[in-house]
Amino acid sequence: MTNKTIEKLIKNLPDEDAARRFYETLLKDSPSAAKKLEKNEGLQSDVLTIASYSPLLATTILQNPNYISWLDRHRKLSGVTPKDELFESLARFALTNSQLDPGIMISRFRRRELIRIYLKDIRGLCTIAEITEEISNLADAILEYALQISRQELDNKFGVPLEVDERSKSTPAKFCVVALGKLGSKELNYSSDIDLVFIYSNDGTTSGHGSRGKTSNREYFIKLSQILTKNIGRQIGEGAAYRVDLRLRPNGRVGALAISINDAVNYYKTSARMWEKQVLIRSRPAAGDEEVFHEFAEKTTPLVFAPDATVADALNNVRRSKEQIDIEKISKYGFDVKLGIGGIREIEFIAQALQLAFGGKDPWIRAPHTLISLSRLADRRLITENELTELYDAYYFLRRVEHIVQMEHGLQTHLVPDDPEKRLLISKRMGISTIASFDRELKLRTDRVNRVFTRVFGQEYIDSQQNSQDIHESVESVIEPILTSIEKSHVDHLLSDENIDALRYFSENAKPFAEMLTSNPELVLALPKPDENFSDIDFDFECAEKIENEYAFELANLRRKWAQYMIRLAAFDLYEKIPLAELKSQQTSLAEASIKAAVKISRNKLHKDLGASLEDFDLGVLGLGKLGGNGMDYGSDLDLVLIYDDEKPSPVADLTRKQFYSKAAEIFVTALSSLTRDGTLYRVDLRLRPDGKNGPTAIGKNALMNYLGSRAAIWEWLAYVKLRGIGDADSLA
Repeated sequence: MTNKTIEKLIKNLPDEDAARRFYETLLKDSPSAAKKLEKNEGLQSDVLTIASYSPLLATTILQNPNYISWLDRHRKLSGVTPKDELFESLARFALTNSQLDPGIMISRFRRRELIRIYLKDIRGLCTIAEITEEISNLADAILEYALQISRQELDNKFGVPLEVDERSKSTPAKFCVVALGKLGSKELNYSSDIDLVFIYSNDGTTSGHGSRGKTSNREYFIKLSQILTKNIGRQIGEGAAYRVDLRLRPNGRVGALAISINDAVNYYKTSARMWEKQVLIRSRPAAGDEEVFHEFAEKTTPLVFAPDATVADALNNVRRSKEQIDIEKISKYGFDVKLGIGGIREIEFIAQALQLAFGGKDPWIRAPHTLISLSRLADRRLITENELTELYDAYYFLRRVEHIVQMEHGLQTHLVPDDPEKRLLISKRMGISTIASFDRELKLRTDRVNRVFTRVFGQEYIDSQQNSQDIHESVESVIEPILTSIEKSHVDHLLSDENIDALRYFSENAKPFAEMLTSNPELVLALPKPDENFSDIDFDFECAEKIENEYAFELANLRRKWAQYMIRLAAFDLYEKIPLAELKSQQTSLAEASIKAAVKISRNKLHKDLGASLEDFDLGVLGLGKLGGNGMDYGSDLDLVLIYDDEKPSPVADLTRKQFYSKAAEIFVTALSSLTRDGTLYRVDLRLRPDGKNGPTAIGKNALMNYLGSRAAIWEWLAYVKLRGIGDADSLA
């Protein structure tokens, strides 16, 4: 029997019976684990919620009750876990489960991690885009691990595969696992197939330093592909970690499992059909040597995004794929959120068709991720802002439904069943109380998607030449005021032809930054060359933090230096020299450095104006939202809570701590957000502080802890999941 607290919790869950059965089974089979739940209400709520949403994961926990303690340690982690951290977790898991077959071990690890990820999904602690990115990172980590153990097995047999470089020197041949489809765009769902292509650098032979002597590189890498696929895709008692689909490789089912770069490029040049080139839009390196992929992509990108492609041809090619899907799905029972009219595939096809049509002349819109590509298409006015909003909303809604139906039993399904009982359960898991309300919400989204799809694919006779002329005239209208501004400045004589070329390319493809260049022509000197590789930027604002500087001078220097860093990041993003995750990390680091500088500027001004003690000044900054989750992007706000040590004396004797830090907070926010002739940095949002707009702008650390412990609402706790200290704030914790 369940106790009253647990019974009360269960009654508020979508599937009461499933949660109750789970708890009763746990109590019977693992009483110590059940007792742990009774002592920890937060963990209790999380585990029973998982049981109510996913019989698959409920069974996993019952089979492995030790996962409850593991989940307790990891359930509050926020943000997207990167590939390298997941790889390290897998390596540790492998050490403690070394007695298991590699395929079984990998499958168990994946299932355990899905418990943690799906909990974040259910709780809304991450966006759908973040959830699918983390699911993709998990697949990448598993592929990397499987590749390493598979390669070790083959190296022991045949030695290392070798190739001959330009200087006739033997060097190790390289291998890459290329991801396509949803894994390629980092939009993998819980039960997706993973579409892979295996590519190696060059033909040659192995070193022969193994038990079986030499073999050709071709045979070595084909065997490697077979072993890797077996380790992650073999059907065992607990099921395969992934269903691996290799049909998209050159020559499809009859093609070699692994192919050299030269042979692959030749295939796409001479034999590939248009839809085969289309799938390369969402290609990226998932495991192995990224240089192999970059060489392959450099040679195939012009084939995918042809400069002479016509809009009509691009739309027709994608339309034919859609019509084939419409024929194949007629016999389905229920609504298919992926392939149905107004479904996810229509959103993807809208993005891909416009990318194929205009990407040859406009590299900016070639982003693999559906949402990023839609945003860039809206920047180019190929879809309207209203259409972008509607497609975003539909994508999130439909992907959420897809996740719920897949995590029921871990099946590769996209179907919302007609059965009323099952449909009601999906509705409740979506947070919608009735089938009628759910159906209205679903129809609203799919109608909007199909309306945009019809609008895009109905324009069969667009004059692509006229469109190209419009683009050219638009670029010239953007760059002309920038060049005029440069001519009037003192930097004109410093510009090289490479600077001008970089400026023209940047202005053509990153119009939102044109105003920044016009108002500050010196920024042109900060633009990297298109062939320059990205390396981590040291965000140094020392010039804006010197105590002897005047306040206005500090603000101007801070803004100018920030603009230089931001323009460089934007350029590397445009040149596709920086991955999305790294771009967000760099943007976050830039925001953190700006915050630290603003704290010092605030300290310096109060020292000069009021004689504030530098030693006693301890304004701390806590980051939430995108800043806290290491996910800053262009135009992101700074969600902050400002704190101070309420046990230390006020830095100014005539002011209370509360009065002093209220002034410090005001100067700090002004340093970051005020608009001067040199621009602004960020919009600062302090609404998540205790008591919101009614609370003090800065709060003592003890007062903050008391508030969280006694008066904070549940939504505030959820908002604080991504809370972390910025700069020296950790010392106040």
